[in-house]
Amino acid sequence: MKARLDPFAVAPQMMQAMLKLENAVRESGLEQSLVELVKIRASQINGCAYCLHMHTRDARSYGESEERLYLLNGWRESPLYSPKERAALAWTEALTLIAQTQAPDEVYAGLDAHFDDTEKVKLTLLIMTINAWNRLAVGFRAVHPH
Repeated sequence: MKARLDPFAVAPQMMQAMLKLENAVRESGLEQSLVELVKIRASQINGCAYCLHMHTRDARSYGESEERLYLLNGWRESPLYSPKERAALAWTEALTLIAQTQAPDEVYAGLDAHFDDTEKVKLTLLIMTINAWNRLAVGFRAVHPH
């Protein structure tokens, strides 16, 4: 596979704005393990090999288990994920697939037990940001290190 273009070289100011959003999300105070699970799940849905490569490595470096990474695609059927993670993953799927799901009320309501309103905004911005990165990487055919 060959990359189509390097958005950092072509539009550096726009990509710097994207990096500022990424940094704000990274410093939001959400648990790092949750952040990585959300990034990986959205990247699985979007088929983004570049981001899957990056975020599974990042998750491992933060102590995530191989078993939880392998089973993430089937999180609903696995007891390895906490109720908070399940709520976040359901919201991740609902927003990543928004054209199909329309962000259902019951999925949003599932956040209430685990996230306050500020955390809901932070989580939603996290989901938006990884989806934007996925679209950049898939659209421009970013090639992960190998």
